[in-house]
Amino acid sequence: MKGSRVSDYDFALPSRLIAQEPAARRDESRLLVVHRASGTLEHRTFRDIVDLVPGGDALVVNTTKVIRARLLGARDSGAPAEVLLLKAHDPYTYEAMVHPGAKLKPGRMVTINTALSVEIGESTERGTRLVRLHTVLEPSEAIERFGHVPLPPYMERDDRPDDAERYQTVYAREAGSVAAPTAGLHFTPAVLEAMAARGVRRAEVLLHVGAGTFRPITVDDPAEHVMHEEWYRVAPDAAATLNAVKDEGRNIWAVGTTSMRTLESAVRDDRRFTATEGDTALFIRPPYAFRAVDHLLTNFHLPKSTLVMLVAAFAGYDLTMHAYHEAIRHDYRFFSYGDAMLLV
Repeated sequence: MKGSRVSDYDFALPSRLIAQEPAARRDESRLLVVHRASGTLEHRTFRDIVDLVPGGDALVVNTTKVIRARLLGARDSGAPAEVLLLKAHDPYTYEAMVHPGAKLKPGRMVTINTALSVEIGESTERGTRLVRLHTVLEPSEAIERFGHVPLPPYMERDDRPDDAERYQTVYAREAGSVAAPTAGLHFTPAVLEAMAARGVRRAEVLLHVGAGTFRPITVDDPAEHVMHEEWYRVAPDAAATLNAVKDEGRNIWAVGTTSMRTLESAVRDDRRFTATEGDTALFIRPPYAFRAVDHLLTNFHLPKSTLVMLVAAFAGYDLTMHAYHEAIRHDYRFFSYGDAMLLV
């Protein structure tokens, strides 16, 4: 069956379409509207979303905030080293990726500066490391002061001061992610206010984006791929809003795959929501029966990634690949700082 193998999701992407910079304005990104029922496509501008989401529906956003998780320093020899913090176990202890891994044995230190160093610990079962921060400051303050914005590796440049603002949603609030929920990067306060004025209800959920974002699929059978767990929360007020929307026969619009995975992890068998939190390792791929989400806003994702498989589960394999090929043909910008797709 088409879409049942990882190799089915491969496609040729010209490097010029991989966005290295954000759009001049967040809401000036392009928006490819995919009509699932008819299979037709529309080319719009992101700010048109104000007219596309009806009043009374719920817009679900992920309020996670990206931390400055990339720590650049030196080994005892003076050679460069890098620690990418992935998930906090406590304020001082993190799961992390380290480079160069072969040189950074347990007990070695990476000196970031005189106020912060990182002690390398044991390997985890998934090949990451446990590391411990040594700092005269509060650990979160040290990370914020001395860390770098963890831009994805396909952005072939160092982070700049403006990335601290642009690689963050305007509604980001609770620190904990090592990658941005990128579908939300297109929203401006003005767009959100205009949607609220039309009666669109906003429900805020939380999922801290973690190690799974950086893990490629190395098998061709998706069933053999194990997702890293990520912590999520649906608060009582969000659950109440979502239930009210469903009771009124209205629709839920997920902003991004992280909001989608949060909602699909939290919804009960009767399609109701209650306040909940915990870890999710939900891998949404064809075939999947959606219980929570009616529409999805997302960016354009990497070939052979779990995220493009999620889109295919929602829109169908053939329509998803058609939309991706049309996006390439029309020079849409891909990945984190790229353009958006709205699946209606």
